[in-house]
Amino acid sequence: MQARSLMQAGAAKARPPKAPPPRKAHSADECERLEQLPNIGPSIAADLRLLGILHPRELASRDAFQLYQALCTLTGKRQDPCVLDTFMAATEFMRGGPARPWWDFTAERKARFGVL
Repeated sequence: MQARSLMQAGAAKARPPKAPPPRKAHSADECERLEQLPNIGPSIAADLRLLGILHPRELASRDAFQLYQALCTLTGKRQDPCVLDTFMAATEFMRGGPARPWWDFTAERKARFGVL
C-alpha cells in the first residue's frame, strides 16, 4: 500500500512534456515568431515583446542600438552588451542578411559604440 501511495504521489508531480522549440528560420521570409529568429530564445523574445516588437518583420526597420538603449531604460538597468550584439544579428537577418551567430557582431559593436 505504501509503495502504491508513493507511485501516485510521483504521478501527481509529473509534468507534461515541454513543446519543442520552434524551428529556426533560414531566411527572413520564413520567420513568423520571434523565437524562430537565429540567436533568439525565450528570454530575448520576451525582451523584444517588452519593447513592443511582436513580429520579426518589425525588426527590419528598427535600429539595434536604439532597441538596446530602450531595453536598458525600460528595465532600469544596464543590459549585457551581448544583448546589443543579438539585436544587431536579428535586425540584419530580418533585412535579408545571412543567419550569423551573435558573437560575429561583437567586434563591430565595439568599434561603433565603444564600451557600453
